[in-house]
Amino acid sequence: MTPAERLSAIRIARVNHAGEYGAIRIYGAQIAICRHIWPALGAKLAVLKAHEVEHCDLFYTALRERGGRPCRAMYLWSMGGWLLGAASTLLGPNLIWACTEAVEDTVHHHLTDQLDFLKDRDRALHDLIDSIRAEEEGHLDLARAEKTRDTWASRGFQALVRHSVNLVIWLSTWGESSRMRRDLGAAA
Repeated sequence: MTPAERLSAIRIARVNHAGEYGAIRIYGAQIAICRHIWPALGAKLAVLKAHEVEHCDLFYTALRERGGRPCRAMYLWSMGGWLLGAASTLLGPNLIWACTEAVEDTVHHHLTDQLDFLKDRDRALHDLIDSIRAEEEGHLDLARAEKTRDTWASRGFQALVRHSVNLVIWLSTWGESSRMRRDLGAAA
């Protein structure tokens, strides 16, 4: 890899680690509030959170192996994730699953871009992301199955979630996510 490609691989591991931490915070807030108002959802959300904890640890290891440090914007992922989890839960079960659907769908697009970039550059990170992406797709499928209705409120909430996730990804990669998407589009 060139030095620029190596830096991109580090940024990919960094943003994925931060994103998994944000997901842990989303599910943590949802589980905490669900105990009081939607107790039946707690067990399903706990399984999803456990996956995110494992993914976070794997990306942290990948980041350290490449000589990278955690994202400087972790507080955005932490606070934003918790607020997003709390808001979606207070708005009801349909919005909990709409939130998960929007986050996982947005992340899926970023992971696909990352896989395209890494396939001939960092095979180990590529394979890690590919294995995690399969589990994240399961989260997306579950959210779509559990979401009971598509309303103007859920569509609006999902648009806000998607824009928020894209913004914090862009900030966490110093714009690398946009450059990578543009470069992949030009190569196609």
